Parts: sequence; C-alpha cells; structure tokens
Amino acid sequence: MRIRRTVFGMMTAMVALAVPAAAQTQPDRAATMDAAVAAAMTKTGAKGLAVAVIEDGKVVFVRAYGLRNAKGDPLEDATIMYGASITKSVFAYTVMQLVDEGKIDLDKPIAAMLPKPLPEYGNLDAYGNWGDLAVDERWRKITPRMILTHSTGFGNFSYLEPDGKLRFHFDPGARYAYSGEGIILLQFAIEKGLGLDLGAEMQRRVFDRFGMANTSMMWRPDFAKNLADGWQKDGAVEPHDERSRVRAAGSMDTSIADLARFAAGFMRGEGLSAKARAEMVRPQLPITSRSQFPTLLEAPVDKRWPGLSAGLGVVTFQGPQGPGFFKGGHNESTGNTWVCVERGLRCVVILGNDVRAEAAFPDLVRAALGETGVPFTWEYGR
Repeated sequence: MRIRRTVFGMMTAMVALAVPAAAQTQPDRAATMDAAVAAAMTKTGAKGLAVAVIEDGKVVFVRAYGLRNAKGDPLEDATIMYGASITKSVFAYTVMQLVDEGKIDLDKPIAAMLPKPLPEYGNLDAYGNWGDLAVDERWRKITPRMILTHSTGFGNFSYLEPDGKLRFHFDPGARYAYSGEGIILLQFAIEKGLGLDLGAEMQRRVFDRFGMANTSMMWRPDFAKNLADGWQKDGAVEPHDERSRVRAAGSMDTSIADLARFAAGFMRGEGLSAKARAEMVRPQLPITSRSQFPTLLEAPVDKRWPGLSAGLGVVTFQGPQGPGFFKGGHNESTGNTWVCVERGLRCVVILGNDVRAEAAFPDLVRAALGETGVPFTWEYGR
C-alpha cells in the first residue's frame, strides 16, 4: 500500500491519538498510525517500517512505509521481510498442532522421541553440537515444554560460548534463559524422531492455512522481485540473505500482510484446540532474568518484572488491559515485534527492515493498542 504523508493527515492523527485505540474508526486508525510511524521514522532515522493492527481477531489495518532497499524502491505490504525470531512463535503454533494430534507430549523428554541417544548424533552443522553433551547426562531431562519456555539450561547458541561448545548453565526447567539452540533441538527431534519435514509441515499447517502466499521457511526465487534489504545501526545496508536451510529459531521470510493473517487467525483460535491455544499463552514459568539479552543474567528479586512469564513460544505479561503476550525478532538489520492483548482479541504486528526502528516500538504499540504494559525495557535491555 502507498505511503500517506499529508500535513492534513498528520494533524488529524494527532487528535486521533487521544482516542482509545479500540474505539477508533478506520480513518482515525489510519491517521493515528500514519502519524505515529512518521514520528518514529523521523526520531530513529529508520528507513522502513510495516505495521498491521488486529481487532476482534480480524485484520483492520495493514500498511508499509518507507523504503525496501538503497535504490529507493518502496516498502509494500507484500514485500518479503525477515520474520527473524517471530519464527519461534509460528513454530510453537505448529508444535501445538502436533500436541493436539498426540504426536508430541510437552512433558515427555526429547530423549524418548529420538531413536538413539542425542550425543551419538555428534556435532551437526545443520542442527547443533549435540556431541558436546556426551559429558553431561542432563540432556535426558529436556522436554518440549522446557524448550518452548526457554528453560533448557543452554545459552542462546553454542557458537557464542567462549570455546564454541554447547553446555548446560543450569538444570533443565530451573529458570528462563532465551535459547535459539533449544528451539533447534526440538526441530531436530521432530525431523529425526517423528520423521517429519518441518518446512513442509509449517507450509501445510500454517502458511497454506492462512493464505500466506509470500511466506516460507526457506528462500524462494520469486521473492527476489519484491525483497527488503535492511539497515544496521550505523546506517549500513545489509542485503537480504537467501536462506538455504529451515531453522525453527528464525529462518522465516514473510510479509506484513501475511504475518497479520497469522496473528489474526491465532487470536481467533484457528488451527488449534481451545486447550492448546490457551496453553500457548498461559504463564508457564516466571521470568527472573535481568533482560532478554544477555540471556543468562538473573535479576535480584526486587528488580524482576512482576507478572512476566514464559508462555510457549511467546512471553506473557499482565498489563492495564489485562493479560497479553508478545514476541520480538531481531538481527543486525531487523527489528520486529508482535504484541497482543487477550481482551478484544487485539494485536499489533511491526516489521522493521531497519534495526533502528526498535527504539520507537513502545510508541508504535501505544498508538495501535493503547497502554499495554509490554516490558520493553526488559525486551531490549534499555
């Protein structure tokens, strides 16, 4: 969709900001979001942003702003952008379908899903350094629930360890510490233990279900015609990576229009039993970390964020509008977030192909949904 930047539209939007988000008409909402995004891009210097709003489980607003590359091509609502770690939420949704079908038990150890002991698979470039765990039997305790609540005991990724080796930092299930490595372990168990192709399963179970024609877990040649590159903190341009592997921790390419369809469908409860959908967003494990990153630092008891907990593939919180959940996505040139409140089945989805946009996410979420209570200081460590 085209960018609107008229002075009249922005003046109208400033008035609309005072109106509770849920009560706004469509013209009010468009004016509000146009003004909020214009202010965000001016404030941060971000080159591109795309925003969608969901009310009552329906997509009511989708718009892209700014540029998709250094040539000056416009960012559009169908432009292919990184999903980054929002992929983890979509993966968790897929896992919960397998739970509904009795193919995965959230509390049955991963060890029981695999035909041989995990360390015997060795260190696999496509997955993880499972051979490193031969010296520590705690791998036998890890369950899918621990993985989806980021409580495996692993750091984020083994390549970030000083010696590059995978290790436990605490007993599985003891506490929250964000781990992409854990997510990849569950992918491994699904593919090697259940004999399923995760990319094909997500295509069938999610992308086809919601008509997400511009979404895939791997690069597709047709993406090249409308592709977003990214901007880093220093303004350097980073070309869009042609991802050659399915990675449950973050390989999803998508568009704002497609991800809005998923978010709306999830809020309506499509594709999951009511029990499975509720389980995903139920507070499962209190979060005691100082911030999302670095992943292993715990906060003193009096400095912890009240009501902040791990759900399954999402983070849950209690705010002024009641319970909600969110999931971010980040790399050197990407800033994404998905924030929802259960009351009114309301969400905002923000995809930024410029990491500098993250600094304005609190303002953008507030413009779309009102005050939610999302702990952005915990999410971004600032």
